Amino acid sequence: MTYEIHPIGVVRSSLVDRESAPKQGAEGAPDAWLMFEPAMADGIRDLAVGDEVFVLTWLHLADRSVTAVHPRDDPRNPLTGVFSTRSSDRPNPVGLHRVRVLAIDGLRVRVADLEAVDGTPIVDVKPVLDGTR
Repeated sequence: MTYEIHPIGVVRSSLVDRESAPKQGAEGAPDAWLMFEPAMADGIRDLAVGDEVFVLTWLHLADRSVTAVHPRDDPRNPLTGVFSTRSSDRPNPVGLHRVRVLAIDGLRVRVADLEAVDGTPIVDVKPVLDGTR
């Protein structure tokens, strides 16, 4: 059985390759833009500066054959199954990124703490729930 995922936008970032990207967004990721498709205008209309959201991406540069890794690419760490890690290499490379909205300009949303490289497809955005929504 297969499933289709349709990107709703793309990441625009100064990070251009996996080697230069931090392992986690809070480890020095530059601000980045989420560039949404025009059909997503209604979907992003209630986002606001200061919101924290989860951005789900398709990690298009991932090695989908990997099922075990040395966490943080450190061979001193024991080989660990990918489902116990945040490795981008995995059978279905869905990225999960907690970011903060810094600015909104039409279909462009500027965010902090996104470690995804330039060109990464965006597949969904979800609010970080604080118990009030």
